[in-house]
Amino acid sequence: MPCGMMRDVTGRLMLLDTASLYFRAYFGVPESVRAPDGTPVNAVRGLLDFIDRLVRDHRPDRLVACMDADWRPQWRVELIPSYKAHRVAEERGEGPDEEEVPDTLTPQVPVIETVLDAVGIARVGVAGYEADDVIGTFTARATGPVDIVTGDRDLYQLVDDARGVRVLYPLKGVGTLQVTDEAVLREKYGVDGKGYADLALLRGDPSDGLPGVPGVGEKTAAKLLAEFGDLAGILAAVDDRRAGLTPTQRKRLDTARPYLAVAPKVVRVAEDVPLPDVDTALPRAPRDPAGVDSLAVRWGLGGSLQRLLTTLSA
Repeated sequence: MPCGMMRDVTGRLMLLDTASLYFRAYFGVPESVRAPDGTPVNAVRGLLDFIDRLVRDHRPDRLVACMDADWRPQWRVELIPSYKAHRVAEERGEGPDEEEVPDTLTPQVPVIETVLDAVGIARVGVAGYEADDVIGTFTARATGPVDIVTGDRDLYQLVDDARGVRVLYPLKGVGTLQVTDEAVLREKYGVDGKGYADLALLRGDPSDGLPGVPGVGEKTAAKLLAEFGDLAGILAAVDDRRAGLTPTQRKRLDTARPYLAVAPKVVRVAEDVPLPDVDTALPRAPRDPAGVDSLAVRWGLGGSLQRLLTTLSA
């Protein structure tokens, strides 16, 4: 499939997990930040300030705002029905279910999308896939270093020192970032990027509705992976009575085989998303200058938008 990032294969690519970041902006910036008509724009301005700081501090050559065209894909739900089920606000017969989102954030999302488009920042969402999958595919196709900006630890699975792929993880609001490489993952979790997905599916993740293997927490999962290498090695050990599993571990893992058979496809991000042909180059000037001016007035974006434009033009 054509991929816009192939137009410019050199330099650093920055991928934004956009929903993760505007959620953080929403909760990190007071709701008293409003447009002239009184509509809250705290998530809009917070996200613009965050992008401005990211570009200033990390100087990417290319930038993509990756979107959730489907935050709970049906193909994942069919494999694990509990996947994100607790976050469904309304089930829909056709199209993605409606996610539970704060009432004053929902109206800001279209504003964010319109502003990004007017500025000229590439914005990519693909039907049937989450932003994580879009990020995974861009990362798989990248030929240079990649910075993934997200508040979702699931994307630690993409960290790869050899390829220059790292995750910039916000620790406090959107101002302090943890630069996550393989050394950080080994120190915190005892695994590298490739091992993180296996760790996550073994221990489970209540925030995503992933049950995990009962009785196997993060430390036990890390120990099993250190001893047997990966999920396949652990399952081989279940069948090998000479392997160093306790009877309780062997029973728990054996009972969890149906879950472990489908969990990898749910937990691991897709790397084969049909990406559209987009220009990922960092915009030096607005794509729609008149639109930017109109949006700045309509939504009272003032300094946040102007600072970003100044940084992009530098």
